[in-house]
Amino acid sequence: MSDLELMLSELESDSPPSRQQIGDAVRTVLDTLASRAPGRSVEIRVPPHGAVQAIAGPTHRRGTPGAVVELDARCLLELAVGRVTWGQAVDAGRVQASGERSDLTPLFPLEEVR
Repeated sequence: MSDLELMLSELESDSPPSRQQIGDAVRTVLDTLASRAPGRSVEIRVPPHGAVQAIAGPTHRRGTPGAVVELDARCLLELAVGRVTWGQAVDAGRVQASGERSDLTPLFPLEEVR
C-alpha cells in the first residue's frame, strides 16, 4: 500500500491523520503535478493546504489565472491513487474547474509520488 493509499485509509478511520500530515501529502502531490506538467497556465488549489501553477501555455503573472482547478484534499489524494477518475470527480461536483487547459485527466492517477 502506498503512503497516499495509507493516508486515505486513515482519513476514513476513527483516528484520522493530523492536518499537518494531510497538508504534507497534498503538497507532495501538488509538487509532483507541477514537475510532471511544468508551466504556469493553470492554478491547482487545495485549500487550505496549498496551490501550484502547472501546465504549459500562457503564463499567468498577476491576479486570478485564466484557468483554475479547486478541490479538497481527499479528492486530490483519491485522484492521485486512482480511486476516482477525473471525470467521476467532476461529475460528482468534487472538482471546480474553469478555463482552458483545466481538464487534468491525463495527469491522474499518478504512477509514483516522491
